[in-house]
Amino acid sequence: MAISKKEALEYHLGGKIGLRLTKPLLSLRDLCLAYTPGVAEPVREIHRERSALFAYTSKANLVAVVTDGTAILGLGDLGAEASLPVMEGKAVLFKAFGDVDAWPMPLNHCRKDGANTGPTDPERVIEAVAAVAPAYGGINLEDIAAPACFEIEERLDAMLDIPVFHDDQWGTAVITLAGVKNYAIISGRDLAELRVVINGAGAAGIRIAEMLRTSGVSSIVLCDSKGVVRKDRTDLNPRKRMFAVDTSARSVAEAMKGAHIFIGVSVADCIKPDYVRGMADFPAIFAMANPDPEIRPEAVAEAMGRRPYVIATGRSDYPNQVNNVLGFPFLFRGALDARANSINMEMKIAAADALATIARKSVPYSIRLLYNGATLEFGPEYIIPKPFDPRLFVEVPLAVATAAVKTGAAANMNLDIYRRVLQMRNIERLRGTPFEGSDC
Repeated sequence: MAISKKEALEYHLGGKIGLRLTKPLLSLRDLCLAYTPGVAEPVREIHRERSALFAYTSKANLVAVVTDGTAILGLGDLGAEASLPVMEGKAVLFKAFGDVDAWPMPLNHCRKDGANTGPTDPERVIEAVAAVAPAYGGINLEDIAAPACFEIEERLDAMLDIPVFHDDQWGTAVITLAGVKNYAIISGRDLAELRVVINGAGAAGIRIAEMLRTSGVSSIVLCDSKGVVRKDRTDLNPRKRMFAVDTSARSVAEAMKGAHIFIGVSVADCIKPDYVRGMADFPAIFAMANPDPEIRPEAVAEAMGRRPYVIATGRSDYPNQVNNVLGFPFLFRGALDARANSINMEMKIAAADALATIARKSVPYSIRLLYNGATLEFGPEYIIPKPFDPRLFVEVPLAVATAAVKTGAAANMNLDIYRRVLQMRNIERLRGTPFEGSDC
């Protein structure tokens, strides 16, 4: 969809988020309740019992969107201040899709030597986030460059008793896994027999490989800008070395010969039609570089001719958009509601399974109407649900909360009641929108 610079700037004038009061302040009594003397009572309760924070403050539904601006949304390292429109946008998506309150937290002085340029200093980011964590029920890390992002997420997750989730690592991985699982069904293959090539060995590529391996995919060839991540290479960092393989293939072109799935989280136009023609019968091409994919869907169509295939991109103007908004709002919704202390691998896989299941069901009329009456039937052009599908708000958080309870990341909860709560909340959330009355 074409958007002009003028239109984009006008839309962002004044910012995209603000404060919403959840209690009235219309009288002297309201003032006394909201602040002194009434505020003293919850303060005493929280001091007496820390868990009262979740009852008497906004913590239970509030997520910090944290960045140092080192890897902004395909734009690169432009700094914390320039990242703010993106962080506000993330907060908008949290609220619109998951009914989660989120607030931007761009961090200056978190680079090496305390500067605002240069590589991330993980210690400074960790210290800053840990210091403000009492106010938040979850931490969403965003646009922090690799490899620092790995250490930051893992250490904060171990340090804090609230969910910590780096969307650039895990968001794309969750949606991709959902698509891969449905591709396996369509192509009649087991996950264990799939041969996968991943081009791009940064945060997203590494985590996609990790999720696929955990889910049963054993043949994974990871490629970076220097070619195949092979065991005989001496320039690999510890993350890449975890996926190094013994193979004669040296380039992504050689690795793709006979592969079932290509997954791209790299750069535009790096895959040639001949590479695709050399893949196995009925392949899947996940070309997810934004805004321009590794290979255009039109080029894939021309290369494949009448041969069946699946194409997915990160764009909304092609079928099978791998969009992180299918993941993070609903992952946090379930984690916050379960009061989970982490978003573990089982919870992420549960989210992917829920997404895959939704795509196999008939699509509500309101969603087909939104997409100009598109058929949207499970098959090569529809293996991933659409972000506006109202069932996401119920099924994904429920799956996440169920996995949290099962794995001990959250205390036991009545999941039948939780489903009904989500359904009622969804009805209220959709009231007055084009999706009111949809199957949710």
